[in-house]
Amino acid sequence: MIAVASSLDADVLVLNKLWMAIRVIDARRAFSMVFRELAEIIHVEDGSYTAYNFMSWTDLSGAQLSFQAQKYEWVSTVRLRLAVPKVIRLLGYDRLPRQDVKLNRRNIFARDSATCQYCGKHFPSSELSLDHILPRSQGGQSTWENLVCCCVRCNSKKAGRTPEQAAMHLIRKPFKPKRNPVINLRLGSAKYASWQQFLDHAYWSVELK
Repeated sequence: MIAVASSLDADVLVLNKLWMAIRVIDARRAFSMVFRELAEIIHVEDGSYTAYNFMSWTDLSGAQLSFQAQKYEWVSTVRLRLAVPKVIRLLGYDRLPRQDVKLNRRNIFARDSATCQYCGKHFPSSELSLDHILPRSQGGQSTWENLVCCCVRCNSKKAGRTPEQAAMHLIRKPFKPKRNPVINLRLGSAKYASWQQFLDHAYWSVELK
């Protein structure tokens, strides 16, 4: 396939065969699974679900390109353009999703909405870092409750001190999310509205690609 990288990196929600949301993968992997008949594409419209294999999704993409192009990301092959699916369902996999949320940079940035937790300003990820509220030099650990998103300027100002020692204040107390915070960023976009109806808060968790 010849495609813009951002389109093949688009997020796709994965359901197991019992229709439970279990993870998010990129479009590249989703297309591979559908092409190998390990999964089917689930198209959601007006509350109704329709399942498609690779060939039938190719046909539908032609119609969507003419009438609803703005609703999708697109990838191009030599002969056609394919709409990136938003949801796929595995055909032979029924395990329950994991309950824990991974502690990593991506999830902390998402939990804190890419906002410095000291000055309250929003920054691109390239201008953000992680700050240990209780510095590691003072025994602080890498935990959800001790790590926050922080801009370079505030991080430099705080240095190896606690907020109190640096006369700085957190705008919000950090916490461990009950589900992966990245999902909330996607739900804010109309393109991912179809995900909402598959999310059951009683067991929901997501694995990063």
